[in-house]
Amino acid sequence: MRNLVIDADRLWGELMETAAIGGTPKGGICRLTLTDLDAQVRAWFRARCEALGCTVTVDDMGAMFARRSGQRDDIPPIAIGSHLDTQPTGGKFDGVLGVLGALEALRTLVEAGYETFAPIEVINWTNEEGSRFAPAMVASGAFAGAFTRDWAWSRQDREGVTFGAALDAIGYRGDERCGEHPLSAFFELHIEQGPILEVEGRDIGIVTGVQGMRWYEVTVTGESAHTGATPMRLRRNALLGAARLVDRIQAIAEQHAPLGLGAVGLMDVRPNSRNVVPGEVFFCVDLRHPDAAVLDQLETEYTNSLREICDPLGLTVSSTRIWDQPPVHFDAECVASVRRAAEVSGFSAREVVSGAGHDAAYVSRVAPTAMIFVPCRGGISHNEAEFTSKLQCAAGAQVLLQAVLDYDRRLAERYASR
Repeated sequence: MRNLVIDADRLWGELMETAAIGGTPKGGICRLTLTDLDAQVRAWFRARCEALGCTVTVDDMGAMFARRSGQRDDIPPIAIGSHLDTQPTGGKFDGVLGVLGALEALRTLVEAGYETFAPIEVINWTNEEGSRFAPAMVASGAFAGAFTRDWAWSRQDREGVTFGAALDAIGYRGDERCGEHPLSAFFELHIEQGPILEVEGRDIGIVTGVQGMRWYEVTVTGESAHTGATPMRLRRNALLGAARLVDRIQAIAEQHAPLGLGAVGLMDVRPNSRNVVPGEVFFCVDLRHPDAAVLDQLETEYTNSLREICDPLGLTVSSTRIWDQPPVHFDAECVASVRRAAEVSGFSAREVVSGAGHDAAYVSRVAPTAMIFVPCRGGISHNEAEFTSKLQCAAGAQVLLQAVLDYDRRLAERYASR
């Protein structure tokens, strides 16, 4: 339906409106999952959906499902959405565009009086970022069976608050059991979080899959000592070992360039005093590659480096893999719907593999799934400077709408032929 056009100004206005919930002085958002600020934006989302006549339900992982009925309300819905939680210094678009773009697509259908064959649902997934509760995408992971619900509820933040307790604190432990919510398909709109589309001048990324990624929690243990009274040769400096491991992780990733990636993004030094040799360091490692075999090799090289570096320094080290997301290949039919949607909307496009993890990666285990990317300035994301223009946001929402309509028509044809 080419005459169905989303309202770019309205979408942009809502992006800016929600950015004030947890807005930072530098123009970003700090809206960690299951906090009071998260509760505020959830209430905003619920009110907008109910104003469109949607029924909003919540599962026991806090995921929100806003449903608009279709001609065949007895079949699973076509779902669209993303997440509303952010990084501690996040931007206005990561995740949020996927939810608000989906909301705008749904509103366009409602205002036009267009009745889809299948029900349409907008989803807000819980804890996509993993900033407060590790690992990332824990709600969509539980939805897809990658994590048990009880294990997910037991995840703790750095203050010792469990995921389950945080759900209860903001009143979002819903009645529906996580995973007992079948979907006909899922489409997720997101900013690219990389530079490819901008560099090539493309409007839309047709996402064919997501690279594999693994997270590890590491503790290096030495001995705390006075910096002025302990000779250098007698020190067991945990931070020295951690620093050499950080450098080694960089080197391992570079050896597998350009697709191999490795980073340490979080570190706690203990006791963290200016005149004490650090006795313990805790940090997190992130390894990524689109090929599972190469990811295995990255892990082997990383694991071998632990004792190789720490033993000569008199340090002990432990490493636990806390997350393993295998490489994902999205559903061919859903990807084709995105491709046709970009074409009918008149936007330039190219196929891409996502370097970042997304809820769609887990959902793809239980439902046909695809993603749509739009450019972000300089490829910058997880940063208050993150920016995607009004026209780029609108283009992504338009392609999302057209992809849903395309898939909905084909779904109707399949049911008609039965």
